[in-house]
Amino acid sequence: MRFVIASVLATLVPGCASGSKAPAAPAAWADILNGQNEKIGTATFTQGADGVQIHVEVAKLAPGVHALHLHTVGECHGADGFKSAGAHFNPYKKKHGTENPEGPHAGDLPNFEAGADGTAKIDVVAKLVTLGDGVNSLFQPGGTCIVIHAKADDNKTDPSGSAGDRIACGVIQKK
Repeated sequence: MRFVIASVLATLVPGCASGSKAPAAPAAWADILNGQNEKIGTATFTQGADGVQIHVEVAKLAPGVHALHLHTVGECHGADGFKSAGAHFNPYKKKHGTENPEGPHAGDLPNFEAGADGTAKIDVVAKLVTLGDGVNSLFQPGGTCIVIHAKADDNKTDPSGSAGDRIACGVIQKK
């Protein structure tokens, strides 16, 4: 009898059969390029209960602390210093910085440190964005991207935290 019920459910409601897996969470990825259009890393994005989980593995950076942000345009042109990426992702029209009383931008992420060998692995949850629908979705019509800056973000100065030049960029794409 169980087999018959499971077979009927599987026919009527895909994913309801015994032993079936839940639908995969929305996911995305980005190849991270430097100013010479050389791939220096990757980023993966997975929808979690508390926001979007971001995992970045990158190399060939100057050792030290760097800022990491999500930007409003899905374009990464090293020839223009990645200005093509637009401003920080800010669907709620806030001021920049996690320490700014009028902030933060949805695209403000924590600083990270590249080691002496220029590599870094970063894991962070972006609580103000989604891979689903809505104004805060990273899947906007013009796209979005992830950007690495030359210096640390001071987490308060509008509009970009005095983070310096944009030195690497990756267009966020659906998996």
